[in-house]
Amino acid sequence: MSRIRHVRGSRLAAAGVAVTGAAALLAAVLPPTAGAAVRPTRADAIEDAEAVLADRAAALGLTPAQATKVRDVVIDGDGTRHVRYDRTYHRLPVLGGDFVLHIDPDGTHRGTTRATRSALSLPTVTPEVSAPKAAGLAADLLRAAHLGETLEKLTAKPRLVVDALHGAPRLAWRTDAVAHDERGNPVGRTLLTDAATGARIDAWDTLESAAGDGRSLYGGTVPLETTATGSSYQLKDPTRGGTYTGDAESRTDRCLLTICLTRAPATPFTDADNHWATGEASDRATVAVDAQYGTDVTWDYYEDVHGRSGIAGDGKGSFNRVHYGKDYNNAFWDDTCFCMTYGDGDGTLMGPLVSLDVAGHEMSHGVTSKTAALTYSGEPGGLNEATSDIFGTLVEFHAANTEDPGDWLIGEKVVRSGLGREALRFMDEPSKDGKSADCWSEGLGDLDVHYSSGVGNHFAYLLAEGSGPKTLGGVRHDSPTCDGSEVQGIGRDRLGRIWYRALTVYMTSSTDYAGARAATLSAAKDLYGAGGTEYAAVAAAWSAVNVG
Repeated sequence: MSRIRHVRGSRLAAAGVAVTGAAALLAAVLPPTAGAAVRPTRADAIEDAEAVLADRAAALGLTPAQATKVRDVVIDGDGTRHVRYDRTYHRLPVLGGDFVLHIDPDGTHRGTTRATRSALSLPTVTPEVSAPKAAGLAADLLRAAHLGETLEKLTAKPRLVVDALHGAPRLAWRTDAVAHDERGNPVGRTLLTDAATGARIDAWDTLESAAGDGRSLYGGTVPLETTATGSSYQLKDPTRGGTYTGDAESRTDRCLLTICLTRAPATPFTDADNHWATGEASDRATVAVDAQYGTDVTWDYYEDVHGRSGIAGDGKGSFNRVHYGKDYNNAFWDDTCFCMTYGDGDGTLMGPLVSLDVAGHEMSHGVTSKTAALTYSGEPGGLNEATSDIFGTLVEFHAANTEDPGDWLIGEKVVRSGLGREALRFMDEPSKDGKSADCWSEGLGDLDVHYSSGVGNHFAYLLAEGSGPKTLGGVRHDSPTCDGSEVQGIGRDRLGRIWYRALTVYMTSSTDYAGARAATLSAAKDLYGAGGTEYAAVAAAWSAVNVG
């Protein structure tokens, strides 16, 4: 935890480094050239941000009762820094207390993006509603969500927080309720309760879902980097942070409150000759190949396109668990184990959920959690899901796999005939799934986040590809606009760069669709200039989905 301290000068300013506006724009989109000023390190950026933070404590509403902690750092090519903070109040986490300091190369404060501007001052941090009462309310909510089912190992752990996301700041209980359904698969809901009255403030799903060489189930024969272990090979990639894939053996996690007493295993797969699997689902190693390959190409996308080394940006690999549970129609990213988990599907609605876009989608939840941490409910929750759909799709295109070519459908490889449609979601026209929204309207935030995400998905498709019919990856796409306008696309690469910068620099936990419009316009301005085609295209695409 960091507290307010005295101002210290920027080392770049002390070195006399000056960057003009034109040079800054070029440096933001081009790599540094030989002879350029030394780019500041993460530690440098944090030290200079702390100086700015100390200088602007009053303007940010920081008081002695509050403390801050760095969550993420983004450093542009020209030395501009964006340092993201979380906040506590009397040691309680503040939902909506996050903010981003933007600092010019010379150490000058450029601006601040805040999740909320509400003043943090509570009459007390002692709850009137007891912890057991809050736990019971959350447990009842989870039971109601699974009415008719017998839930096993149901636990609920309340934590006191300050809620600044839903109006005036107030003391609240955030309670994570988790259990296992009748087949042993995990279910969970988080309930936010007013600690003074017991009234429900908000609730959301706990699990963010979507749902050598090796012969994969969906991608053909794919390359793999593995680790030699004596006379065999382990499905562990030393070139991508030690990422590995293991067999969950059809078991699930067993957790008490938020502490897992036992977890489904993740024993790394091994192979004798480094030519993995048969490509048939009957071979347990086949879907392991898909999972490892999906991790590889997601890692490569973020590193190749955005310069991000690993999901957390720290060069450390995650791991995968396949064959999780029984007939489990889901896949999920779990921050607590920093791992991806894949079910095999029930064979009627879905098959094994190890396709490229699903892998990219779920792992992008990890990127979001390490950056903007968009709250998983309301419009921020829709944007959280849209972010994963957008990057999952861009991962699929970036992989350039002829067996699974890029398109704007989500999960088209995993769906089965029983689902009644060819994909889980359709980004060119989200309403084709029967539930998602094409256009923004009042009350959008009341939809499930997997359906309110449609507006962000529709925007992303229009910005990249434009309106009207076209065929991509062998799939016919046709994206009408909400206002009848014609939108000219600027390409997937520029969409990805704009959305990534908006996510990592400007979005916060409370960002809604209006905020996403502002964030992407700021990102487009940073990358391509305020008067450019890209800036105008971002504005036009948002207007085409009724945002702005």
